[in-house]
Order: sequence, then C-alpha cells, then structure tokens
Amino acid sequence: MSADGSVTDADGWTDGLGGDADFRVFRTLRALADAILVGASTARTGRLGPARLRPDLRERRGAPPAPLAIVSRTLDLDWTLPLFTAAETPTLVVTSSSALAAGTVPGGVPVVAAGEDDVDLHTAVRLLREEHGHERLLCEGGPTLVTALVREGLADELCLNVAPALLGGGPAHTRLLGPLAAEAPLDLAALYEDEGVLFTRYRFRRPPAAPR
Repeated sequence: MSADGSVTDADGWTDGLGGDADFRVFRTLRALADAILVGASTARTGRLGPARLRPDLRERRGAPPAPLAIVSRTLDLDWTLPLFTAAETPTLVVTSSSALAAGTVPGGVPVVAAGEDDVDLHTAVRLLREEHGHERLLCEGGPTLVTALVREGLADELCLNVAPALLGGGPAHTRLLGPLAAEAPLDLAALYEDEGVLFTRYRFRRPPAAPR
C-alpha cells in the first residue's frame, strides 16, 4: 500500500505501487504457497492470470505452480478467462452449496463447496487443507476477502509492503480492510527495505488459551 494507506495506485490497481522489489516478494510468496485465495471481484477484472513460476522458483518449489482458489458467492465468473483455460495447475472455485445448485461450473474446474447459503470460510479453509492438501494458504485479496478472513480469525500472518508514495483521497484510494468487529493486534516478525519499499511481516496475536 502507499504510505498514506491506499492499496491501489492512481489507476485503481496495485501494479504501480511497489516496483521490482515488490514483484520479487510477490512471486516468492506465491512459490511458497500451496494455494492462492482470491476474491471473485478481483477475478472478474480479467487482470488476474494463472500462477506461473520463474525457473529458479520452480526448482526451489519442486512442483508445479500453486492453484488459484477463487472465492465466489454467486459463480458469476467468466469461464473463458485464461485463469480457467490456461492454468498449468487447475484453478479451484470455492463457493456455497446453493450457488453450486443454481449455477454451472465447467468440467475440469475443481469445486470446494463450503457452506449452504453463503461461503463459510472456516469450512473452506478446513476443506482446502484436509481434502485438497493445501496447508499453506496465501490470500491476495481483494479487501472484502481479506477483511472476512481477518474478521473470522483465519489469518495467521500479514505481509504488508509500504510504497514510498502519497496518493491522497479520491476514487483511486482503496483501504486495505473494511470494518472489523474488534481490534486485531499484530506482532512485528520481520522488517526489510528495498528500493525505498518497506517490507513488513506481522503475526496475528491470538488470545491465550483458556486454562483446562
């Protein structure tokens, strides 16, 4: 995000904020993940392509790219996008049982049905880990999905990169999160700088377990 808190640049996207250093971290996080969670609104922009790996990251990973997992309440998705037609590892769709009954998913697109009338993120995370073997989940947004994961206590870490720029208000200014039910305390785990960008890694502070 920019130094004044916008996660989108003046054109309404993230591309112009972080530069080459940001993209190196972005690609490395993808290479370390087992699956990449993305909200349906982000997928519908058409700017999201299937995950790919540079040769050095592919060698380090020792496996094909992680699949994208699109979280959609309605299945209102363009199935002709390269996201679904040209992915080396098939893109998953996470949705509810009612949306799945009312909609149509092309053959070859793996589906995770989590919840009856709406997507239950707790169930989705459990199914992705237990039934699909995707233990390490990386969420790339957008803000609605990130907010929901934080609100539900499902986020373990936050990797936040701060670009050396001020964008001010206006339609291009997008907040990292929407409203939360309560404060979510963080502990700083790492801090780096490259090309003027601050790379932070926070861990969510969990309340202590109740004594038995």
